[in-house]
This record gives sequence, C-alpha cells and structure tokens, in this order.
Amino acid sequence: MFDAMKTRTKRRHCLSIFDAAVAAVSPARFLPPNLPEPPETGRLIILAAGKAAGSMAAAAETHYLDVMKFPAERMLGLAAARHGYGVPLRVMEALEAGHPVPDLASIAAAERMLAIADTAEEGDLVLFLLSGGASANLVAPSGRITLDEKQKFTKALLRSGAPIEHMNAVRKHLSRIKGGRLAARVAPARLVTIALSDVPNDDLSTIGSGPTVPDVTTLEDARAILARFSVEAPASITEALLDPANETLKPNDSAFANAAALIAARPMDAFVAATEEALRLGYRVVNLGSDLEGEARAIAAQHAQAAFREAAVGGKVALLSGGELTVTIKGDGRGGPSQEYALALAIALAGAEGIVALAADTDGTDGGGGAPTDPAGAIIDPTTLARASELGIDAAAYLDRNDSTGFFAALGDLHACGPTLTNANDIRVILISD
Repeated sequence: MFDAMKTRTKRRHCLSIFDAAVAAVSPARFLPPNLPEPPETGRLIILAAGKAAGSMAAAAETHYLDVMKFPAERMLGLAAARHGYGVPLRVMEALEAGHPVPDLASIAAAERMLAIADTAEEGDLVLFLLSGGASANLVAPSGRITLDEKQKFTKALLRSGAPIEHMNAVRKHLSRIKGGRLAARVAPARLVTIALSDVPNDDLSTIGSGPTVPDVTTLEDARAILARFSVEAPASITEALLDPANETLKPNDSAFANAAALIAARPMDAFVAATEEALRLGYRVVNLGSDLEGEARAIAAQHAQAAFREAAVGGKVALLSGGELTVTIKGDGRGGPSQEYALALAIALAGAEGIVALAADTDGTDGGGGAPTDPAGAIIDPTTLARASELGIDAAAYLDRNDSTGFFAALGDLHACGPTLTNANDIRVILISD
C-alpha cells in the first residue's frame, strides 16, 4: 500500500545524502590544507581551470592573502571556469568558457593562460588548480584545426558513448596546452598541480586532459579510440593524429623536473560522505560501486534487480553508487546520464512500493551539457510511472529518444540545484523501506 508520508521522507533523505556528498568536496574545505608554502622571493602565479576553477581560486586567494599574508603585488593568475561557474576574485583574472563544447572564450582562456605561463621564471611558484571541465574550458587546437571543426568533433565524441578517459586521450593529442604542454611553458619555475578528481581511478593525466602532468597514451591510442567508437574526424584532425609533433609529453620529459602533483579531493570523498549521511539517517548501506562506468540504462537495470533483492530482505536500506555513466545518444531529446539512469530505473522498478531514488551530478548539471540552469539529475518514487500515464506520457518512448529531461520536467521531478562550484562525478541513491 502506498505511503505518501514515507515517500516524502525518503525523497528528503535522498536530497540530504546528495547534499552531504557535494559538501565533502567543497574547495573551501579540501584545498587550504593542501596548498604549498608561497615563494620566498618570486611571484605566486595561480592558474585554475575546470568547473571548480573559480571556487578553487577563491579559496587559494583567501589562504595566501588573508592567512599567509602574502603580498598581493606578488600574486597574479587566471581562473577559467565553465560559463555560470565563475566567482569574483580579488587579484586573479576570471574568465568563463564553453562546456562541454568549447567556444571562442575557451580559445581566449587558453591563449591568456599560455601567455601568463610564459612569464614564469626561476624562483616563481606556479600553482595549477585543476578540476573536471578543463578540457573544454581551455582549448588551443594544434595544427590547422579550426574552432568549428573542434566543436563538431567534440559533439561527435560526446555522442559516441566513449568513457571520459578515452575522450581525453584523444583531446590531449590535438592541443597545444593539454597532455603536459602547459608544464613545458612554465619551466623552469616550480610547478605544483592540485587537482579535484572527477575521473575513474583518479588518473591525473585524464582530469581536464592533464595540462601539467605526463601522459602515457599515444597518437596510436587516440586513432584506435576513434575507430573503436566510430567517431568521424575531419582531415585536419586525422592529419594531427598522424603528426609526431602532436605526441604528448612523457614522464621522463625535462618539463617535469621541477614539478609535483597531487589529488586533494576525489569522488570517493563524496561517496564516503554520502554513506555516512545514509547511516546517520538510519539506513543499512549497500555499496553498488563507487566508481562505476557503463551505459546509464544498463546500469539502471542492474540496480533495479539489486533493489528488488534488498526489498525482499526488508528494513531500511540505502543502495549507493558513484562513478560516471555514459549515454550513447540515438534520439533527439535532452538529458544526461543521471536523468537517463533515473528514467530507466523507474521503468525497471515498475512502481515497486517503498522505493525512492535520486541520481544527480555533483557539479549541478547532468552530464555537463547544456546551460548552468539545467538540472543536476532527477528523482523517482512509486508514483512516477502512474503520474506519467495520467499525463499521457509514455516513459519507454521518452527513453528511446533520450528525452529524460522532458519526461521529468513534465512530472516536476527534476533536481535543479544550480552550479555547485565543485565536480566529483555522480551520486546515485536508492532508498528502500517497508
């Protein structure tokens, strides 16, 4: 029998668990303890890129200017964030650029960052603050690749269903700033990279396509990825992937002689915080995988079966998962992996009593596409399919055309929290109670 009060409670609990995950990876929390000592005599050059660039830069400014009392006249830098994710800065320049598809501002941001990097001298400290999204926020195409070609190619990559590590392996070989090339521009200054991970296995060279760290992937790898995922490329990109000059910088390159890098926060931190909040709320937690990859609808089908098994056991249960899912787009609808997962899960659960679920992206925008005002994800409950039916909405048809946003917008079940100014993958919560 449907219990409206328990359903409302579980919906609130889903949001509370998600909020706890986001708070755990706030730059104001994780960055200050990891910041290096400022230079004794040289300049402090702070460069930041990605969805969390603005908030990471602001936290760094507060630490050095207010806590360390570092003189503002010896500090400079640039933060390049996604449109809508920038924050006011006191000393550093702040720019906003395209994501997930680059735009003219992405090129301007990359060129300005390279220009600042070129001024670095021995005795300076260059602090690079990296987060997911930098691949699109900083674009410096190699060879004769045009912005229009880069945009169309990026859209094709995004639609292919290729995991982020494969997409970025390709991007690194088409750029004058990615794949360690920014590190070469700041040498011989000391370089410290601090990253907020949003990728599987916390691979530094994958985060934002690794502008300041070595890369082990090759031009041959990039070509193989395009073939594997049937991604068509214009002649300029095909030529670039055959040009040895576009090979990325490897671990033994002299550019890294005075460089260090660390990951200060990662998706696991968000996942642990979500787990702790679920336990605090009285749920028994089942870990479905903190670092999942795969097609959103396929993972949803698996998780529905797990939910049925746990529901049969009884009690209050929270099934949690993290990672970054993908969608192979075949229709003309709107919606990222979290919303597609939620819609596929609702269909698979078929209105099962006592189950409420939320799937959302910790950066505040599902899949990174669209505008910053777009939803982070969606929530479902036992009434989801019935309410859709009353509105004449065919859930399966919406899923077939990849229109999960349209489906949940009609029901009022989108989770639209706005930009969170951080980015640590997705959080999926399935709550079950008698």
